[in-house]
Amino acid sequence: MLKNIHPALNGDVLQALRSMGHGDTLVVSDTNFPSDSVGRQTMIGRPLSIANLSAPEAIRAILSVLPLDTPLQNSAGRMEVMGAPDDIQPVQQEVQAEIDCAEGKPSPMYGIERFAFYDLAKRAYCVISTGETRFYGCFLFTKGVIPPVVA
Repeated sequence: MLKNIHPALNGDVLQALRSMGHGDTLVVSDTNFPSDSVGRQTMIGRPLSIANLSAPEAIRAILSVLPLDTPLQNSAGRMEVMGAPDDIQPVQQEVQAEIDCAEGKPSPMYGIERFAFYDLAKRAYCVISTGETRFYGCFLFTKGVIPPVVA
């Protein structure tokens, strides 16, 4: 156990989040996402896991240490529902609430068509699978920067 680190953030996940640079992307996926085959194509080269948490719980833990990119570009995306791209699923609403809480203001997610999401996921730094069983519990995040502390 570490102080001020969410206990769900295991060593592999922490190492990946720390190693990512500004502009690198991270996929947080549900249990139906092809995490193994897609994860093997990412920069890390293997899937990571926070299997005991739902997507919103895992994202709350991740966003406790990961800065999102600035509002000047999209930093959080969600997989769109096939045939209904504007439909926001309950799991996506819950994740949106976690993002807004972490950012301290509304920071709307953008939609990504399902097959475009798969293509972007293959180019991500890593894929972290969760225990989320609800459909469309797949998200893409862009890492931001931490500004210097001014004394």
